[in-house]
Amino acid sequence: MPDDSPTVLTGAQALVESLERVGVEVVFGIPGGAILPAYDPLYDSKVRHILVRHEQGAGHAAQGYAMVTGKVGVCMATSGPGATNLVTAIADAYMDSVPIVAITGQVASKSIGTDAFQEADIRGITFPITKHSFLVTDVADIPHAVAAAFHIAATGRPGPVLVDIAKDALSASTEFVWPDELDLPGYHPVSKPHSKQLREAARLITEAKRPVLYVGGGVVKARAFDGLAELVRITRIPVVTTLMARGAFPDSDELNMGMPGMHGSVAAVGALQRSDLLITLGARFDDRVTGRLDSFAPDAKVIHADIDPAEISKNRVADVPIVGDLAEVIAELNSLLRNADIPDYSEWAHYLSGLRAKYVLEPEPLQEELLSPEYVIKRIGEIAGPEATFVAGVGQHQMWAAHLLPHERPTRWLNSGGAGTMGYCVPAAMGAQVGRPGEVVWGIDGDGCFQMTNQELVTCALEGIPIKIAVINNRSLGMVRQWQTLFYGERYSNTNLKTHLVPDFPKLAEAMGAVGLRATSVEDVDRVINEAMAINDRPVVVEFVVHKDAMVWPMVAAGTSNDDIKIARDLAPDWDEEAL
Repeated sequence: MPDDSPTVLTGAQALVESLERVGVEVVFGIPGGAILPAYDPLYDSKVRHILVRHEQGAGHAAQGYAMVTGKVGVCMATSGPGATNLVTAIADAYMDSVPIVAITGQVASKSIGTDAFQEADIRGITFPITKHSFLVTDVADIPHAVAAAFHIAATGRPGPVLVDIAKDALSASTEFVWPDELDLPGYHPVSKPHSKQLREAARLITEAKRPVLYVGGGVVKARAFDGLAELVRITRIPVVTTLMARGAFPDSDELNMGMPGMHGSVAAVGALQRSDLLITLGARFDDRVTGRLDSFAPDAKVIHADIDPAEISKNRVADVPIVGDLAEVIAELNSLLRNADIPDYSEWAHYLSGLRAKYVLEPEPLQEELLSPEYVIKRIGEIAGPEATFVAGVGQHQMWAAHLLPHERPTRWLNSGGAGTMGYCVPAAMGAQVGRPGEVVWGIDGDGCFQMTNQELVTCALEGIPIKIAVINNRSLGMVRQWQTLFYGERYSNTNLKTHLVPDFPKLAEAMGAVGLRATSVEDVDRVINEAMAINDRPVVVEFVVHKDAMVWPMVAAGTSNDDIKIARDLAPDWDEEAL
């Protein structure tokens, strides 16, 4: 006869059982006192645990894994400093809508609030940067908390959820009860858009003369790429893809005008500024895109579709607000437009294509006898190809990578957009590689960013995670130096990293179990990239010694209008208004 007796588990066993039930394949983490009970049943679990070298690395790795797989990433840490070391990655995931669950140990429930050893109110600390958080003090609540956390992280607007579990709850025993239904009062994300709003959006599209598809990271999160491609085929409306949406629509398409914003292309910035209709899909009118908000797209009506109702009309009032899942929004919009009388936008598209061709970035290999960072990044993209996954750090190299890499496929571009987290690249690349075993993952990092989290190369070496990291070494905090050049009278206060002296990046890489390479000449560039591409059994670090005074252009200075975009220090583009 079957045994119908209840299954009694410790809280730690219930946690691991719950992770298995929600389909977790990998956890990035570090054990410690408060979370230690969980690591005992994890020893026998089919869930892979990757022992990172810093909890921030665990969080970013969970992000990278989530971005490429579409699944919820998981990181784990102990109480106190273990938990607080996750905060940066949690904040980053919150800003960029990345679904992760952070599981932290907490001191025993009777000690909470007593300033016990390694106690931190991690739930309170992360309250503004999580979708939701749980403090579990009763062992019986663990299965529901885990199931709810994964549901909340993955549904609606994705984001991070914290599950903080007291040590005595992990050690106690109870009957394991898996929730058949989740009782989450107040959490009812809307996925189906309102048909009346969609009809109004379709009407505005058929009346517009200069429409633009303003595509943001929400399209990537919704995996709405096929619908977007069909929308462009139906309407032939020009497209701009934000920093978080690069690859959502292929750069090689004649209607893609590139990335808008502070360091956007002239064509993309011009498209938004001169548009009479913004069809905004999963974008949030971020200040880096809009420039001075009151001067942004002054003649445009706005259709704004987003899964998160809080984003709509937050910065720019929407004429047609649409709340819903972007995949459903775009699919229904396509149905309305297939048989509609779509105007001919070819003259408008031709004008923008002319701007794109006129101001295309074609980097020279050398700048003042040193390698051009733009050339290096472009060659990495050309040799690795559009099937590679590219992960960027934050700064000048991030902007060059956003423009110059081959953004032809969705979910092949990862970077820290909203938070702008230096140190993101190496651990996020590690997570991406775990999510895409056997594929090529390149990290494009700066010498400043790389020194923040490069210890995860040790994790990669020991765990067989063969990421490839390009360190663009300009011996400076490059973006800050650029601002000091332009706005602070070339007073370079504390931006010289002196990385021409220490560290020796190839030797540092070798010490951490990676292969270390260096390029200082044009002849070296292709050789070292190809050498790195041929190594697939361990991580590789390639240092490119580049010119320190290279600048990211175009640029819209902070607080100014997008109309004031510069293509060089004192040079504005020729908009050729008569061609409109």
